[in-house]
Amino acid sequence: MSKRLTTTAGAPMPTNDTSKTAGERGPVMLDDYQLIEKLAHQNRERIPERVVHAKGWGAQGTFTVTHDITQYTTAKIFSKVGNTCDILSRWSTVAGEMGAADAERDVRGFSIKFYTEEGNWDVVGNNTPIFFIRDPYKFPDFIRTQKRHPMTNLRSPEAMFDFWAAQPESVHQVTILMSDRGIPVNPMHMHGYGSHTYSVWNDKGERHWVKFHFRCQQEIKNYTNDEAERLIGKTRESYQEDLFNAIDEGNFPKWELNIQVMPEEQATTLDFNPFDLTKVWPHDQFPLIPVGMLEFNKNPDNYWQFVENAAYSPSNKIPGIGFSPDKMLQGRVFAYADAHRYRLGTHYEALPANAPKTAVHHYHKDGTMRFFPQMTGHPDAYYEPNQYEESARPDPSVAEPPLRIHGDADRYTQEDKDADYVQPRKLYAEVLDDDERRRLHQNMAAAMGPCSDPVKERWFAVLGRVHPDYEAGVREAVKTAGDDNAIPVTDDTPTQAAE
Repeated sequence: MSKRLTTTAGAPMPTNDTSKTAGERGPVMLDDYQLIEKLAHQNRERIPERVVHAKGWGAQGTFTVTHDITQYTTAKIFSKVGNTCDILSRWSTVAGEMGAADAERDVRGFSIKFYTEEGNWDVVGNNTPIFFIRDPYKFPDFIRTQKRHPMTNLRSPEAMFDFWAAQPESVHQVTILMSDRGIPVNPMHMHGYGSHTYSVWNDKGERHWVKFHFRCQQEIKNYTNDEAERLIGKTRESYQEDLFNAIDEGNFPKWELNIQVMPEEQATTLDFNPFDLTKVWPHDQFPLIPVGMLEFNKNPDNYWQFVENAAYSPSNKIPGIGFSPDKMLQGRVFAYADAHRYRLGTHYEALPANAPKTAVHHYHKDGTMRFFPQMTGHPDAYYEPNQYEESARPDPSVAEPPLRIHGDADRYTQEDKDADYVQPRKLYAEVLDDDERRRLHQNMAAAMGPCSDPVKERWFAVLGRVHPDYEAGVREAVKTAGDDNAIPVTDDTPTQAAE
């Protein structure tokens, strides 16, 4: 037997077919409140899209701890091998709007929400271990170069390469973006990274710096420019189609969570800044340590509810995991949560996608979306401190150990900026093979083709500081752009050794 259709207030509806009118041919009546309700609701079905990472795909699943890392962290999720928790993912392109094609050359967002017994822990990252910039002051300007020109309303390669040339630390990320890794086949065939440096501490109060890596358990696959162009001509939703169908058919994608670990004091002895988001930690110095397995085995019943409403922020952390002097991380701790307050509403973390699976007690009051009761533990306790024993109180036992602030941080900001070229130089000269370098030259030439000559020359100067062959190769590719000499992509990521 079918269920009765009701209004949002629960009253049964006699019809959902025709408007109420004054007579057979009379005008529509204003007291047809359900007609008004349907039209008014439709007008409000859209909310502001994300300023960044607007186009995304997601899935639900389970995380299982497979290795003991209690020597590094007191986080309860890692307290015992075999511990599990629910997880929610969202993968995305960075620059494209909601209607953009999935298979565009772009960095991919890679975010995971862990619903742990001590609250939600979010890892907000990308499919690259680094980023274009290291200071949040530059972030709004950088994103504007990735969006549309205010006069033409078109994407502007001129703006992109002009900005990158003025911020040479970006050449590491741009090199990865223009390499074979720039267009993953879909979210199931790429690695993920927390990218930022975080801190963890053990039950002795000893701190280590860590980076989080999500190692794809499927084959790494990427498209060439030509392959992606042909695919987009057929469908703009290839990632959503591939991901949904794979899970629907029982082919559950998996990633292994790994960490790189650095003792707190070692950060002062390195020849690069370990808190610089444009730098990787070499694997020969800081090998990957396996932690657990993520399996995504459920398509959300409602995409809007669990993917569009999903709100990830590095400010969502749990006891045993903390921040670091990473400037971009510190900027994002504020910016991401504030973006959600604007886009979704004041109490966005009470939405099903974001609500923790443990008890919540806080003193936030009123505002939009206040659809839940007081959560302070006592009806008279709407402030803190207060006299009521049953009310919510802070727990000093979960406090983070004191952070040691070192006075030599300025040594990373001296005039010698060659540090920005060391890692991309190794990537270009030692990791990529000849065919991969050729495709890199061609992809970059295609991307910067519309740029003015002054912007091209500024970018060539940056490439020349990385390696003279890099500059020469892209110069030649710009001259011969349009030649159909593409080489098939290999089935593995070219930059793994330099992560």
